[in-house]
Amino acid sequence: LELAVRSLRRSPGLTALMMLTIGFGVAASMTMHSVVRGLSADPMPGKSSQLFMPQIDSWGPGDRFHDEPPDALNYTDAMALMRQHLATRQSAIYAISPSAMPTDSSRNRGPIMLDGYAVYSEFFPMLEVPFQYGHGWSAQDDADGLPVAVISDRLNRQVFGGGNSIGKTIDIDHRDYRIVGVTRDWNPQPRFFDVEGGHYSVDGPEVFLPFQHSVAIHMINAGWDGCRKGTSDPQGDFVGLQRSDCVWIAYMAELSDAAAVRRYRQYLDDYASDQQKAGRFRWAPNNRLRDLPAFLDVEHL
Repeated sequence: LELAVRSLRRSPGLTALMMLTIGFGVAASMTMHSVVRGLSADPMPGKSSQLFMPQIDSWGPGDRFHDEPPDALNYTDAMALMRQHLATRQSAIYAISPSAMPTDSSRNRGPIMLDGYAVYSEFFPMLEVPFQYGHGWSAQDDADGLPVAVISDRLNRQVFGGGNSIGKTIDIDHRDYRIVGVTRDWNPQPRFFDVEGGHYSVDGPEVFLPFQHSVAIHMINAGWDGCRKGTSDPQGDFVGLQRSDCVWIAYMAELSDAAAVRRYRQYLDDYASDQQKAGRFRWAPNNRLRDLPAFLDVEHL
């Protein structure tokens, strides 16, 4: 302490600068610690242990990273899981980036670029998406491939000036969609249902469209896709992407208890075994079924 006092008297400016530098260093460290702690929080408290991400090894040993199967699913496997429907709720998901045209009464005049997802009807209750007006579409709407939409409150204000817009029509990529729901401000961090997309975003998704309808009209995947070594990426060829082994579809399943988890895990292994017998897979089943906290941990999020 005596040495510090002497140093302060001898060179007060340099000592003050050193103290400020140490102070800023401590503040920066604590700020980063707080940010990491905040972003590492459970994005679905109370339900995250019931939300699972199935992973199917459709690539084989030559394309594994640390013996892990791909994070996402290809179209064939995702549709097989949807048809079997062994979960309480489930949804295949892929990112879309269409544009919306404002109405004549809107202050906006140019197209509005959107950040959104193609999902199934069970996506909304499964992830407890909050609604300002209306609700999600029905399972029958899924089956019929109807042009319905759920939009964010932000997009509702941009296009319609706010208020209850249920039943109104919105022009998305030059197609008319009937609005069935307007979400409240919903922007979970990280964006766990988009396994390979933007994990952290300032604004939440602005539009949700039915998955089967989006596929039927060839609405381009706006997210990540990965293909096996030695195979070409179909890129803009949407039909080619559907027929390929490239993975681009996120998938979430709600499983209510440990017995349901065991049944679903066994189903995944049985499915992979059937694909092996059919000659599609030439390797033993190598699947994963992690709940949301475990999946985020593996993804280092």
